Amino acid sequence: MTVSYTLKVAEARFGGFSGLLLRWRGSIYKLLYKEFLLFIALYALLSITYRLLLTQEQRHVYAQVARYCNRSADLIPLSFVLGFYVTLVVNRWWAQYTSIPLPDQLMCVISASVHGVDQHGRLLRRTLIRYANLASVLVLRSVSTRVLKRFPTMEHVVDAGFMSQEERKKFESLKSDFNKYWIPCVWFTNLAAQARRDGRIRDDIALCLLLEELNKYRAKCSMLFHYDWISIPLVYTQVVTIAVYSYFALSLVGRQFVEPEAGPAKPREPLEPGQEPASTLGDLDMYVPLTTLLQFFFYAGWLKVAEQIINPFGEDDDDFETNQLIDRNLQVSLLSVDDMYQNLPPAEKDLYWDEDSAQPPYTVATAAEALRPSFLGSTFNLRVSDDPEQNVQVDTSPVSARPLPAAQTPLLGHLFAAGAPSPAISLRTFGRVRGAPRTPHLLRLRAEEGGDPEAADRIEEASVGSGDEAGEP
Repeated sequence: MTVSYTLKVAEARFGGFSGLLLRWRGSIYKLLYKEFLLFIALYALLSITYRLLLTQEQRHVYAQVARYCNRSADLIPLSFVLGFYVTLVVNRWWAQYTSIPLPDQLMCVISASVHGVDQHGRLLRRTLIRYANLASVLVLRSVSTRVLKRFPTMEHVVDAGFMSQEERKKFESLKSDFNKYWIPCVWFTNLAAQARRDGRIRDDIALCLLLEELNKYRAKCSMLFHYDWISIPLVYTQVVTIAVYSYFALSLVGRQFVEPEAGPAKPREPLEPGQEPASTLGDLDMYVPLTTLLQFFFYAGWLKVAEQIINPFGEDDDDFETNQLIDRNLQVSLLSVDDMYQNLPPAEKDLYWDEDSAQPPYTVATAAEALRPSFLGSTFNLRVSDDPEQNVQVDTSPVSARPLPAAQTPLLGHLFAAGAPSPAISLRTFGRVRGAPRTPHLLRLRAEEGGDPEAADRIEEASVGSGDEAGEP
């Protein structure tokens, strides 16, 4: 059964994930403890052999081998290879779950398209949805060990009510070397076409919609079958497994606490008064390699996670509950097309019929949420400039096709001739390169605010003169 802990992590709090570490079912401890104990036993065996059974010369040779293994283990790109592989497996795991066929959309279309309150209409709707459920059972028998144990033979499928004896005979009479999960889908299409001819499906549009939903349902059955057929390439799984096993095989030897490596002899320097001689101790000799055990727990646990979810249709703790899905799909779909057909509650005015805006009530525990302002967009509270000149709309479309006058830049004017044209247009020359200024009223407004009538006359003459120049051919 799938281990669900969603409610435990609904809110982020202190030690939220720590409480999950004490669970056993579906945990990494249950998945890894056998390999972990084997690794500890092998490490202890080598440690005892080195400390108690070897001579001094043999210890020296073993220490050299251990240092070589420790350096060689660091050359294996374990994090990269294992991380990429687990990411691929997790994506495949979720894609397989989304490929499980669910009849929810199909049953709604059947209930809305296949009409008739008599026994024949009821028989049509129930038979159509039963064919859809039969197709999912047949494909799940092919990929899930739980479903196969529940329905080991076609006789068990008949006894469960997914198929009649006559349908079983018809099914077994059709010879094919391939999986025949698609046969109920073909029965569905033929029965739907017959219902259209009999007028139970009133138009071709409804028939087309019904067959489209069936094709989506059948496509999920086919995708599920192909996920079971086409696995992750075996070579990739082998590479990852060999990388993990070889890394920790080298760590068994290389992470032993051995005698320190002897360096070249150095002449002893005279000690000053009060100075202590330099220590010649090596690394701390610990009997239990804590960091190595943590590494094994992380990397080997990572590999075991991939091993568990690479095929989620088995019987592990976190594998998909396929039998419960079959029960749910059959019960819900039959209820939808039979008991709920034309069984509607009376239409009544809703609670907010005479109100302009609907506001559902809050409880005391959630009343504070009603005081929060609604989100209106990230730029809603952006302060815009209050200067009216910045908010005036400017027409940037060309007035005429006459060429633009050359604008001068100070640097190019010094380097080249004084009249050399430049393609640069500054903000100062933007308003006068195309004839009359676009906003002469702003210039007039500035002159009037300054109280200088002569300046206003000059601006008026300039605007008139610019208009005359603009009117020249």
